[in-house]
Amino acid sequence: MLKRIIAITFILACTSIAWFILAGSITSRTNESDAKLKPGVASIWGAAQEQRPPAASYVKVDQERSETETDGRKTARTQTRHTTVCLAPESSRVNVSLALDYRQKGLLWYSTYVVDFAGVYTFHNPTSEPQLVTFHLKFPADQAVYDGVTMEVNGRPLPFIADKHGVFVSAPLAPDATATLRSAYRSQGLESWRYKLGDEIAQSRDFELSMKTNFKQIDFPPDTLSPSSKQETSTGWDLAWRYKNLISGFQIGMTMPHKLQPGPLAGEISYFAPVSLLLFFFLMFIISTLRNIDLHPMNYFFLAAAFFAFHLLLAYLVDHISIHLAFLICSVVSVFLVVSYLRLVVGLRFAVVEAGSAQLIYLVLFSYAFFIKGFSALTVTIGCIVTLFVVMQLTARIRWADKFAGNTSANATVG
Repeated sequence: MLKRIIAITFILACTSIAWFILAGSITSRTNESDAKLKPGVASIWGAAQEQRPPAASYVKVDQERSETETDGRKTARTQTRHTTVCLAPESSRVNVSLALDYRQKGLLWYSTYVVDFAGVYTFHNPTSEPQLVTFHLKFPADQAVYDGVTMEVNGRPLPFIADKHGVFVSAPLAPDATATLRSAYRSQGLESWRYKLGDEIAQSRDFELSMKTNFKQIDFPPDTLSPSSKQETSTGWDLAWRYKNLISGFQIGMTMPHKLQPGPLAGEISYFAPVSLLLFFFLMFIISTLRNIDLHPMNYFFLAAAFFAFHLLLAYLVDHISIHLAFLICSVVSVFLVVSYLRLVVGLRFAVVEAGSAQLIYLVLFSYAFFIKGFSALTVTIGCIVTLFVVMQLTARIRWADKFAGNTSANATVG
């Protein structure tokens, strides 16, 4: 019996090495695929966006008079100096709508979205002279398409100039007067959307940002502000950030929820596969010992191959069909291999009831636990503890010394 245990352990170790190689191959394929495909997705659909509030400025003209004396003669010079003066928004009302749209490329799903942006900002001319104010809305990303771009000043649409840095529009502003700028557009982005209040620590007065999503799994990026209020809707969330006089270096942002990733999931299942096979072998060894069923190490080798076939087929099937359908096909194939084989080795009842049930638990259900984010390790742990309890109860009355001694005596007699 000791030699049989050593042989089974050797088979488990070799299969584990094969699984680690397979998992490493999946991880490498996934990373290589992401490095190649993500820039392509960004170029077609758009990159992650980071919107800033519009900038307003006017040019202040100062006349500086200076006198110089040369050979007793005085010369007066007048120098004109142009200084750009920036105006901060007196109030901000921003409305953002995010519509999630998944796209699959190879082994990965990418979280793309459509964003409808509209912002109303007020600016004040603090001088006693009329000023020609230039309003500049910087684009949130260079790799993006912007449709329906609108720039209105005091409710009047104005022609604007657009370049790679954004859109510009100019309008006169009377002394001590206030102008209202409305800017809007529709665009597309990838993975995350942010609103940056300013560089480093910035001040925002009378600020309000309302965000609507068509998804419920909301998540906020690091170094971003939590919403002041949120209300769940039938399709997503209504979120709001409201501040009277905010001074902060944090941003406002939203991370798009990620769909179940076929590549990383298949790799993770393969990494944990040795635990699954260990529990299956352990249970088969105990049952065969209790019932005096002679399972040769070569039988265990073919059972290990049937388990490995599940992960090998899954690794290359997820490229072409959905992960759930691929998982179902691989489960059926692997269970069929085990049951049809043990039916010939031991018998139909053992193959279906004992082996088939154990494979459903330790291969299918354990692997499916990785579909539930955050509960896979806990599920495997609970399964190990339950298996240990059942086996301990079944084997509590077995005299293992007799089992090993009997096997040794039998081998000595045969020799």
